[in-house]
Amino acid sequence: MALAALPFAAHAQVQSLEAIQTAAEQFVRSSLPEKSVKHYVTANQLDLRLRLDPCAAPLEAFSQGTGMNTGRMTIGVRCPSGNPWTIYVPVTIEVETSVLVLRRPLSRRSRVELADVEPQVRRVPGLATVFINDVASLKGHRLKRSLPVGTALTVDMLQPDVLVRRGQQVTLIAANGPVQIRAQGEALTEGAADERVRVRNVSSLKVVEGVVESSGIVRVGL
Repeated sequence: MALAALPFAAHAQVQSLEAIQTAAEQFVRSSLPEKSVKHYVTANQLDLRLRLDPCAAPLEAFSQGTGMNTGRMTIGVRCPSGNPWTIYVPVTIEVETSVLVLRRPLSRRSRVELADVEPQVRRVPGLATVFINDVASLKGHRLKRSLPVGTALTVDMLQPDVLVRRGQQVTLIAANGPVQIRAQGEALTEGAADERVRVRNVSSLKVVEGVVESSGIVRVGL
């Protein structure tokens, strides 16, 4: 639908920009999955020079894809009657929730121990489900990247712990269509799921590189 932007003084009556922002905010609030936590939904201020025909029908809001997890969404608001128009409103989402916060900086691939974190109630961008508030969730995981002190931990900051360790006996799997070949190997490097490791085939002594598929399993190309 076309955007009807009228000259500055073409009409004495124009569409309320505040109503457009409110419609965008209400749409996001109605879409939030967690009703028990406190959310802050804020539409960006629209350009005050914008002039739209007043809408005789209720404004319709719709989503422009997902973005709740990151705390930023774009919501479309349209007038379906008269001289129709559509405008897109950036909206930010924050939540007040308990999170685990780093008490000291940690390097990439570090395990996060109980002494490394403390619970805090914070107002953070995105949804509460993105943030970690249970120490048990840290077990069996390491950091994907280095993080500074004060970081509120999120699920995408962690990856499964090392599944293949240096010196460990592993199974090499190579597949070509329905044909699958297995061999025993010794890991020369360590890695977590989906990471590349170097393995020595114990029969041929050839060193190959493969991807960690699961605990003790490395998939290599033929």
